[in-house]
Amino acid sequence: MKSNNYLELYAVTDRHWLGKQTLFDQVKEALDGGATCIQLREKQLDEENFLKEAIEIQKLCKEYHVPFIVNDNVEIAKTMHADGIHVGQSDMEALDVRKALGNDVILGVSAQTVEQAKKAEAHGADYLGVGAVFPTGSKDDADDVSHKTLKAICEAVSIPVIAIGGITQDNVKELAGSGIVGIAVISAIFAQKDITQATKDLKQATEQMLNDCSL
Repeated sequence: MKSNNYLELYAVTDRHWLGKQTLFDQVKEALDGGATCIQLREKQLDEENFLKEAIEIQKLCKEYHVPFIVNDNVEIAKTMHADGIHVGQSDMEALDVRKALGNDVILGVSAQTVEQAKKAEAHGADYLGVGAVFPTGSKDDADDVSHKTLKAICEAVSIPVIAIGGITQDNVKELAGSGIVGIAVISAIFAQKDITQATKDLKQATEQMLNDCSL
């Protein structure tokens, strides 16, 4: 996965807004709308159902040629041969994750400071998720990261950085010039009535922001 294109619009699942749909249905709608990466984030599901769901959704992602990332759970990622895993600062150390899963698995790490970012890169991270860049209700454990800090992190590391936290179609343009290669969102996709259209609109806005970055 040498290109960073898969990080442009990184969709993180949340079953909070499922209603009568399944998570599989919602992920398919996001993929139809152009999501470039899917992260399965499960905080309550037991291991057996998590694994079953992960295998089904990764199969779907393969049909769209989109990487499938497991959040936090190294054993699930290893068992099902996930494309990647994302870990936070309070989870397993990136160095240990890399040793457990090998070099072929995409490794993402959350960071809120330049120091954390540099450490994650040194320990084998392939990309960083930095945030929350805007106030958010989706991740109650996310600290605020100023745009100044976001830019400083992008400048301090050579691996790609994506922004996360409270990003919407309306405010994504404010991230132009920060150095990020993409965004990660939860509610901006999965809380919307028309997930496919919301994803299309957000992707278009993100591409415009990234084009503004390169001017």
